[in-house]
Amino acid sequence: MRKIKELILEKLIFICGIASIFFVVLIFLFLLKEGFALFKTVLPADFLFGRKWYPISEPAQLGILPLILGSLLVTFGAALISIPIGVASAIYIAEVAPAKSKEILKAGIELLAAIPSVVLGFIGMVTLVPWVKKLFHLPTGLTALSGSIMLAFMAMPTIVSIAEDALYSVPKTYKEGALALGATHWQAIWRVMLPAASSGILAAVMLGIGRVIGETMAVMMITGNAAVMPTSILQPVRTLTATIAAEMGEAVVGSEHYFALFAIGIVLFVISFAVNVGADLFLHKKR
Repeated sequence: MRKIKELILEKLIFICGIASIFFVVLIFLFLLKEGFALFKTVLPADFLFGRKWYPISEPAQLGILPLILGSLLVTFGAALISIPIGVASAIYIAEVAPAKSKEILKAGIELLAAIPSVVLGFIGMVTLVPWVKKLFHLPTGLTALSGSIMLAFMAMPTIVSIAEDALYSVPKTYKEGALALGATHWQAIWRVMLPAASSGILAAVMLGIGRVIGETMAVMMITGNAAVMPTSILQPVRTLTATIAAEMGEAVVGSEHYFALFAIGIVLFVISFAVNVGADLFLHKKR
């Protein structure tokens, strides 16, 4: 009877795993079907490298280069802020914080990840946007910088949690050996613990960046949604995700605009897939 139960559970787990892969493949095939329909009338090079996004003009101009650069600018700014703070926080929680406060800090950081993005976007509109406008004397605080700061705040729980787990998984004998050889606590962390956990930390960073790339509501609310070529982090930009969210409800089914939004989805899918595969490779890297 016990063997039968185990066999049933094994088959259920196998079916669930296969089903998840099957659904992802179906989603990707649907994106390809709808997105590639655009390239019957628009060249892929014009779509990817065109500098004007006017989908309802006559004729429609469907260049997504400003959207790609806007996404990269916001993501790069968020990474510059979140990676140093996130890794430093993970080091503090794993190696420096007292035992009593360690669990409280870890639970608090994981709770931050549960806050809905639309709530964070609203908080950013009320507090962060006016602050950026006043600090830099700008006509509007809805800028790429505002989006970068808010997305950094959203990426940090992922980076801190996974990086802390990576540091915690390093055998304690590594640190004890370094201390026995005369290293200080900081030297043991910097020269022994961090290199040993580097694969996990890099995976944490890449997963945090993946979280930033796929974010929609927060960036749509506080980046200004201007589909122009960005020249500064202090100007409004529009991201790929915000474009899909803002325009899908208005696009006529079967139009070039409709197919272009699905083609943007393909670009996002490829970027997210590359980030996640990179994170997986770093996580399982043999040292």
